[in-house]
Parts: sequence; C-alpha cells; structure tokens
Amino acid sequence: PSPSRPAIALSAVMLLTQKATSLALDIHEGVVPLQLGQGPLQHMLPLCSYLLFFPALLGGPLCSFSRFRAQAESLGPLPARSPCLWARALLLRLAYYMHWVLDEALLEVAGFGPEAGEGDLSLHDLWTLETTHRLAVFSRTWNKSTSRWLRRLVFQRCPVQPLLATFAFSAWWHGLRPGQVFGFLCWAVMVEADYRIHPFLSARATSQGVKLLYRGITWVFTQIIVAYILVAVETENFSTLCLLWASCNSILPLSYGLVLLLLLAEKLKQN
Repeated sequence: PSPSRPAIALSAVMLLTQKATSLALDIHEGVVPLQLGQGPLQHMLPLCSYLLFFPALLGGPLCSFSRFRAQAESLGPLPARSPCLWARALLLRLAYYMHWVLDEALLEVAGFGPEAGEGDLSLHDLWTLETTHRLAVFSRTWNKSTSRWLRRLVFQRCPVQPLLATFAFSAWWHGLRPGQVFGFLCWAVMVEADYRIHPFLSARATSQGVKLLYRGITWVFTQIIVAYILVAVETENFSTLCLLWASCNSILPLSYGLVLLLLLAEKLKQN
C-alpha cells in the first residue's frame, strides 16, 4: 500500500479529535446550547454532520460548530443556469471522491483494504468517470462496490425491466426522498437511452473527424446529464426539485427521453 494512505487516515483522526473536543468545549461553555425539546434524531443529526463532514477531515482548518450550522442553514436555492448546475455537481463529485478515498484509506490502516479492482475509486476509475462519453459506463464505474451489489441483488434476478427495477430499488434504499426518486428514475431512463442512442450514432460516424466530433459532443452531453442527476438526487425538498424540473437544465434529459421514445417506436415498426 502507498505510504501516504496511513498519513491521510492519521490526519483525519487527528482532525476528528480536534472537532470533537472543540464541540465538547462549546457545549460545556454554553456557546452551543443543547435544545432538549427536539427528538434524539433531530438533535444528533447536526452534530454528526459536523463531526463527519469529510472535506474538513481531509485537511482542516478547524471550523466551529456554530459557523458550520449557520453556513448549512443559509444555503440558497438551487441555481437554475447550466454553468451553475455543472459547478455544483462538480463540487458534489469531488466530495464523493474524497469520501471514497478516505474510506479506503481508513480500511487500509485497519488491515481491510479492498482487493485489486474491488475498491470504489482508483486512478483508472477516476479517469473513466471524467472522460467517458457513455452514461452507461459512468453508471457502472460510479460507486463500484454498490453498483456490483445492486447488479447481483436486483439486476441479475429481476425478470422484467431489470434496469428500471435496479434504479427504483436504489431510490428506495437511499431513502425515497423526492429528489432521490426523481433522480434515480431519471438516471434509469437516461441509461436506457444511452444504450440505444450510441449504437445508432456510432454506426453513422464513419470518418475519423466525425468520430471525434461524436465523442466530444456526447462527452459534453454525458457530463451535463450526470450533473443534472447528481443535483436532483441531492435535492432535499419538493419545491427545489420543481425549480430544477422547470429550469432550462431539463432540456437535455427531456431530449434524451424523446429520442428514446422515437427509437423504441422505430423498433416496434420494424418488428
């Protein structure tokens, strides 16, 4: 294993200790009052979110609980324009990448490191996620251990619409919040469209220049759709989800869905 991984894990444990003791002192000194009227889950969730906020665990600096809670509560509405959506999704992806790297580093320190090709994120996986022009390839590479588990548990055992069943089960498993239901079902439709659109387009990309153009455009489309899905999945309330649906960001997913319907209709005609 790389010698830098134990150092990362040790740094995370040191920062976690720093945050825990800082929070304990804030509670002891009355800076953070305990709201006893709340239920245990409502009371513990902000504290756990602060302690386990993984970007801060990777390098600090120490942020007080009061500042963390104020910043979390002051997050504005979902941005409606595509560049803002893409930037938000990029931050979400970086957070996921950091989380997976930290998890695997801690497992390595504990002696339970993944076998070759079994982890959630390697350099090869990172390259694939950021460069693939196929949404289906992105979906298989994203969170690989969970993808393999869902494939084994649902996809390989479902006799009817296994793709839709897999994403529907994933939405249920994640918690069935409005953003998760919408995001995962949209993801299923986009992957199905990906399976049908790319063979249709690649068969018509005969010259090298057209192939490069095809790959470049579909890479951009894949990145935009991934950004749309990630932001949808992370959306906490129905009103913000409606804003996302009504924004111009929905044009490309709707276009993919329409093309999927046209290709299915064409297939039925041929049969």
